[in-house]
Amino acid sequence: MKILRVLIVIFSVLAAFGTQAKNVKVGVALANFDLNFVSILRTQMIGELKNLNMDSQFSDAKGDVALQIQQVDDFINQGVDAIILNPVDTQGVLPMMEAARRAHIPLVFVNRKPEVKLGAGQAYVGSDSALSGRLQMEAMAKKMNYKGNIAILMGALSNEEARERTKAVEAVIAQHKEMKIIERQSAKWQRNEAVDVTSSWLLNGSPIDGIAANNDEMAIGAIMAINQAKKTNIVVAGIDGTPDGLQFIKNGEMAVTVFQDAKGQAIGAVNVVKSLVDNKKTETYNWIPYEVITKENYLSFTEKNRQ
Repeated sequence: MKILRVLIVIFSVLAAFGTQAKNVKVGVALANFDLNFVSILRTQMIGELKNLNMDSQFSDAKGDVALQIQQVDDFINQGVDAIILNPVDTQGVLPMMEAARRAHIPLVFVNRKPEVKLGAGQAYVGSDSALSGRLQMEAMAKKMNYKGNIAILMGALSNEEARERTKAVEAVIAQHKEMKIIERQSAKWQRNEAVDVTSSWLLNGSPIDGIAANNDEMAIGAIMAINQAKKTNIVVAGIDGTPDGLQFIKNGEMAVTVFQDAKGQAIGAVNVVKSLVDNKKTETYNWIPYEVITKENYLSFTEKNRQ
């Protein structure tokens, strides 16, 4: 009997140890690995998940919402403990939210805020899209002495970020009588698309004095088109503060960008996942602040978004 009790204790200890040793498995569904900011976000999350001894699996939706829905279903079928989602379409998230809810799997959105109400076991980690557009355009307007013709390069219009940033830019311009919008077109967050759009504007003779791009990649594309057309005195602004964006700030070719903290968003998303998995209380919306970057202060940001 004594031996039996000892064996029971031993097996109990081993069972407890086995439970503690089991790593949490997190499925991370990202919108598009090819997007510069998403790539930085991915690298930061890989490191943070590893630091917290959580196993992870990443999927690339390649900008396809139907593919992303399938990838989230695959994570659920594989029995992940939690899902981090960077949605392709911020209006098309309900199927994924419902699937995670039915499976009782915590779901944390990162970087792109869903345009539906979040439920129990769901959270968002990111920044206020409208604020970035306002900060960008206020700094840009100041650089332009509050006058001039503005063109707006918008991100993919399926994203809340693109619509909210654009609305905020428009609102700031509306406050200044000597500023007006003369062009507005989506370049889908992509550098090459922005080259094509901006080149078309310039070839058509649009009298553009400034270009407000919804992200750094499109701002860089605009700068490339401006340089190819041998134009001067066009002020270009971006958003994100990526390493490439900072290089253009350093060179004086991009006047302004707005730092979006990929590392802060990545660490925040992973920490919220851990809290939800551990059944700890967490905020539904977790905001990461923005900061304006110009040539005068860019050096303090050179390491913050580095991969």
